[in-house]
Amino acid sequence: MSTALENQTAAESSSNDASESRGKAGPAMKISCDREQLMQAFQTVASVAPSRSPKPILQNVKLEVTEQGVTISATDLEVGIRHQVTGVDVQTPGVALLSVARFGPILRESSDETLHIESDGQSTTIRGERSQFRLQAEDSAEFPTVTGFNESSYLEVPARLLRELIHRTVFATDNESSRYALGGVKLEFDEGKMIAIGTDGRRLAKMEGPISTTGEGVDGSQMTIVPTRAMQLIERAIDPCDAEVKIAVKGNEFLVHSARATISARLLEGRFPDWRKVFPESSGGLSLDLAVGATHAAVRQAAIVTSEESRGIDFTFADGMLVLSSKAADVGQARVELPIGYDGEELTVTLDPRFVMEFLKVLDADKTFHVEVQNAESAAVCSTDDGYGYVIMPLARDR
Repeated sequence: MSTALENQTAAESSSNDASESRGKAGPAMKISCDREQLMQAFQTVASVAPSRSPKPILQNVKLEVTEQGVTISATDLEVGIRHQVTGVDVQTPGVALLSVARFGPILRESSDETLHIESDGQSTTIRGERSQFRLQAEDSAEFPTVTGFNESSYLEVPARLLRELIHRTVFATDNESSRYALGGVKLEFDEGKMIAIGTDGRRLAKMEGPISTTGEGVDGSQMTIVPTRAMQLIERAIDPCDAEVKIAVKGNEFLVHSARATISARLLEGRFPDWRKVFPESSGGLSLDLAVGATHAAVRQAAIVTSEESRGIDFTFADGMLVLSSKAADVGQARVELPIGYDGEELTVTLDPRFVMEFLKVLDADKTFHVEVQNAESAAVCSTDDGYGYVIMPLARDR
């Protein structure tokens, strides 16, 4: 009898210890959610979490549940994001860490409309209609704080414009260059407008648009170079249906806040080219408008017969015709003609087709763009009527 009593006492003690352990690991949490809405938000946030890291805790997404709503967040200590989740029924507020490698596939492979998620800090259980998963959970208290948006001084820019600014400049950056600053988009704020610039040293893209200021706004003299990866995340996280997006610079941190998400990024340091000197003043030479769709198709055709060693295409502007010709010793040669409205002197400039196609790809196919070229050794300067400019440096080629 004494032995039975001792066993019962030990069991109760063990149960109490387990209960205390769960309490230390994190508060209990219980929700039911629309799987599709959670998956869309999770995939956006999970793209920030590193697949490999000396800090394994960063390979998780933090799920925070309050009576006011549900937020998921992730960070790699350079870029962070907080994203609100809709379509959630909150039964018990709390916090849980969700493994990107495990929870992501569960969301993706499930066919259930609704998932029930419950966590006691030790483990997290995900239940569908005919499936159940139990994942070990890490201590949410060890997860780094992801910056929110609590600024009283900021800029406001239309969501569609910000997405367009990013879309038209981020492709021209260079993440592989030894020049650290080229791995991001430079932002300038001046007299009610924002200018975004991306360059890899061989081409440069510039887009501008109007902004409004609340409070003191942003210090226009501060060097603001936002990492390419952060800009791509901002473009992906912002809903084009949003009205205005708030932008702030806090020390060396760049903050963007929309109705659903807050993105934070550590600014890049280093020297950035003076983009104003890259755009030459117009002084003679060729100047005409070209159709986006037809030009893009012609460049794609001519680019077929190029190689890494001979990647340039000769753009010859003659009387009423643009001739695109390419030649590679181990491939062959191509000639593509495009009728144009030009009656000036013949001019040939050699350009990298990748740079031309990437420019044309971010424009509407049914629109036109303006191009200016002074001579065979000068840059091709392209522009549109909505504040977009693009400069491509010519390639040297023996003829």
